[in-house]
Amino acid sequence: MLDMKNALEHLSAQTAPSGFEGPAARAAAELLRPLMDEVSIDRSGSVIGVRRCGKPNAKRLLLDAHIDEIGLMVTGIEEGFLRFRTLGGVDPRMLPDRELTILTQPPIFGVVACLPPHVLKPGDSKKSIPIPELMVDIGMSQEQAEQAVPIGTPMVFRGGCTPLGDKLMCGKAMDDRSCFVTLLRAAELLGEAPLDVDLYIVGSVCEEFTAVGAKTAVFAIRPDWCVAVDVTHGATPDGQKDRTFPLGGGPVIGVGPNMTTWMTKRMIAKAEEQKLEYQLEVMAGHTGTNGWHMQISREGIATSVVSVPLRYMHSPIEVLDPEDMEHTAQLLAAFARDLGKEAETPC
Repeated sequence: MLDMKNALEHLSAQTAPSGFEGPAARAAAELLRPLMDEVSIDRSGSVIGVRRCGKPNAKRLLLDAHIDEIGLMVTGIEEGFLRFRTLGGVDPRMLPDRELTILTQPPIFGVVACLPPHVLKPGDSKKSIPIPELMVDIGMSQEQAEQAVPIGTPMVFRGGCTPLGDKLMCGKAMDDRSCFVTLLRAAELLGEAPLDVDLYIVGSVCEEFTAVGAKTAVFAIRPDWCVAVDVTHGATPDGQKDRTFPLGGGPVIGVGPNMTTWMTKRMIAKAEEQKLEYQLEVMAGHTGTNGWHMQISREGIATSVVSVPLRYMHSPIEVLDPEDMEHTAQLLAAFARDLGKEAETPC
């Protein structure tokens, strides 16, 4: 049986920001290989696994979770300090004094420089520092830094993940490697049971930047149905009640014009059949997921979005409940069973 916590720890520890996903892709491929008939890494760097049902001209279901993480990229060096830009949606408020791994060979440690409160100007403590004004201290002279760190070197938050309390997990890159682990578990739950569709599992690259991994994988595979599996905002005392979702409350099913209606209804029906707790998220516009891009591939793909609640998204200390991963996996497995027979045609 898949140890989901160990798999999450292993994947989360990989240093793989958007455009540099090689370590995560290789780790994800090895985890996926025992569960699929074929596993490969495509030209864009995405991991693609397929389990064939054995039926001629079978329709295709694609389950996607992205494997990249947010990060930074070195743009210059001044007095031994690194200037940088962001890879993905990095919040400048949390960067000062943040520990980083600079992905040189071998990797080196760095910390985002910050002024102590004693020397701040009045009012500055209440403001976030713009990215262009921040620098990374690597403890080197200008000459040493120029030799050690090429321009264009990526950087990521330091660390992996760890337990938080008795139930929760905390760490970097839970968005969205937790959902790739959820797909592994869904494939395991399907086991050797016969399917009436070919099942594709994709660990896509560059979701945080261009979504190129999902775009190219869906174009190549030509699925009949896609499910984008990502994270959504977990509830906290200061969060908006109508836009956040309790950890432990089960999978969050997207509802809105960018999700195919019958797929949304079927996802809800399967949750109820399995007696799984679930939550609904109204997505009136851009879903912020690969589902936004997959739905318009080729002549259009029927698409659903399912999410795992996650606190503190796009931070080094993202928090989730592994039970939500398990229940989401159960929902996805139930959705995949008999899909060829039960799928509806567009209205």
